[in-house]
Amino acid sequence: MSTDVVAEALVIRPVRDSDAEALGRVHAQCWHEDYDQLVDEATLANLSPRRMAELWAHRLGQNEDHTYFAALVDGEIVGFAGAGPARDDDAPREHELFFIHLLDSHHGHGIGQKLFDATVGDAAATLWVPSANTHAIGFYERNGFTADGASHDEPFLGETIHEIRMVR
Repeated sequence: MSTDVVAEALVIRPVRDSDAEALGRVHAQCWHEDYDQLVDEATLANLSPRRMAELWAHRLGQNEDHTYFAALVDGEIVGFAGAGPARDDDAPREHELFFIHLLDSHHGHGIGQKLFDATVGDAAATLWVPSANTHAIGFYERNGFTADGASHDEPFLGETIHEIRMVR
């Protein structure tokens, strides 16, 4: 698929309540693609689209301080991003980018950047990213983020992922 075709068919919009099921499917697939090198395959095998859809249904009921955007190509959700108030007690910024996930098949077309721009824009923000995810770290660095020296081990489906905090 050429970049021009993707650009013509791309829509970035706020997530809707009716998106929960589709978001669950895409979220589960993204986690399989994004975390397959970080956690055991058996751990990811326990991840279900239904479970992720339930998570999205709960998430969409949160307050207005949380913003979620979906990226659609040809009417199908291919990625999503979310942000809101920083969760850390010692947060260096008031705003936090919680996540950006995009199906591997849609990387390299600028969709992740458009999701980032819709969710964070030029605002000062903080985020946590797996220290082993050099692709994501490079993306955030290109968007002005730097590691601030904070790190922790985040529980993930019964395992842990080492994360670093980045700020802008």
